[in-house]
Amino acid sequence: MLAAGSYAEICSRFVWQVPAQFNIGVAVCDCWATGESRPALIYEDPAGNVRTFSFDELKILTDCLANVLAAHGIERGDRVGILLPQRPETALSHIAVYKMGAVALPLFTQFGPEALEHRLQHSAARAVVTDGENLPKIEAIRSFLPELRYVLIVDGENGAHTDFWAALERASSNFTAVDTASEDPALIIYTSGTTGKPKGALHAHRVLLGHVPGVQFPHEFFPQPGDKFWTPADWAWAGGLLDVLLPSLYFGIPVVAHRARKFDPEHAFHFIAKHKVRNAFIPPTALKLMRQVENPRARYDYAMRSIGSGGEALGEDILDWCRETFGFDVNEFYGQTEANLLVGNCSSVFPIRPGSMGRAIPGHDVEIVSSRGEVLPNGEIGVIAVRRPDPVMFIEYWRQPEATAAKFAGNWCLTGDIGIKDEDGYFWYKGREDDLISSGGYRIGPTDIEDCILAHPAVLLVAVVGAPDPIRGEIVKAFIVLRPGISAEPKLAGEIQAFVRDRLAAYQYPRAIEFVDGLPMTATGKIMRRELRQRSGRRSV
Repeated sequence: MLAAGSYAEICSRFVWQVPAQFNIGVAVCDCWATGESRPALIYEDPAGNVRTFSFDELKILTDCLANVLAAHGIERGDRVGILLPQRPETALSHIAVYKMGAVALPLFTQFGPEALEHRLQHSAARAVVTDGENLPKIEAIRSFLPELRYVLIVDGENGAHTDFWAALERASSNFTAVDTASEDPALIIYTSGTTGKPKGALHAHRVLLGHVPGVQFPHEFFPQPGDKFWTPADWAWAGGLLDVLLPSLYFGIPVVAHRARKFDPEHAFHFIAKHKVRNAFIPPTALKLMRQVENPRARYDYAMRSIGSGGEALGEDILDWCRETFGFDVNEFYGQTEANLLVGNCSSVFPIRPGSMGRAIPGHDVEIVSSRGEVLPNGEIGVIAVRRPDPVMFIEYWRQPEATAAKFAGNWCLTGDIGIKDEDGYFWYKGREDDLISSGGYRIGPTDIEDCILAHPAVLLVAVVGAPDPIRGEIVKAFIVLRPGISAEPKLAGEIQAFVRDRLAAYQYPRAIEFVDGLPMTATGKIMRRELRQRSGRRSV
């Protein structure tokens, strides 16, 4: 994507370039392994030791790993679970699996045995790459996984499984990557499961090419000279894997990796400065926590170029803080596991409108539609949808044809998210279909209210849901996490209610407020409002 004078010009010049044959592993690794030792992966281990892997090293190691997996019966099309945090072996496993023509199954290390059993059993995974810390979870469910043939251990080997690095040392580096079609399966990412059992979104090799414009646009025409990418988001999710790791390597740009047991906002600034990170995907929850750090510009020598954020809306207050802290606008973007990076901002091309997700990323046909797939007029609330065919779109839900069919209305892929598109093409997220609050005849989305409450100086985090009410049907209820040192008192609740009433509308203010120590979230940092709705009968102030 080339920078042009206007959004309209960029869109008019954009053309998808998806070849018939394409392999993610070759594109993100072998194409850059030219013998020049170009840096690809910079890894800081938990002890603070740093090692840089070049693309040349990645090619040798992934070819060896592909041969190891093949020697243990893994074939083209087989599913391979990758149960690892951000570390070099995670990237190596993904690249090797893609080069084999097998299908990668990223697994989050915080999953318990039940969550892992569902994903590994449902996908019929034939192999798993993991570490000693997570091995007990696999062993606990091994009897329920009849298809699982092979377990490869990165560390903590006990003699019962193959040692990752020892196997690579013995393996040949002579491997020819499978000449996969761009439509061939490459990856299964299971949805967060906030509404029912997680479904496996099967993606083709083209999914990487589909993500490219959605990375370039919010990151101000990435890549630029000196760029270096990092994210605190785990590589087991689309946000870490497809928004950062793979597209960055695709452009030959180094990625910084580090495993953090828990997100530490102070350490995030230190890490960004230490590794001279230029580009980052930082989820909204992490940015809100980073806002607690006192005077970071004076204390840390960082010079970033771009930050993208998505998953939950950023309010005007957070956007202002980001601009003051980093010296540029943070560009929000929008997408989901099945079709990611569809909408976004690029502040150098058009002005950010606080509360808006931005405009359709060039190359994607995004509209607000009815449940029947009828395009709605600007300003009318409906379902956010993207038209197929689109290279970023999933192939299907793995082994769930009925669920796949239900995802579409004609050629429109229905995200299940509710929004509005204004006259200038900006999209405004209003919530999930089941997040809308019906109160006294009004249909109320939680996002605007959350943005307003978050602007209150006492509030750190907030989630808004509907609570049952005998008169109005539902009332607006806010679950609020206060900033450190602030006490939860009825007086403060009244102040927050007045704060919202004065800034929005009388029907939107939270008639019930519950102060909580934390909010239930998915592993990707999205608020689980379903759990809060179930808790909405608790005492409020």
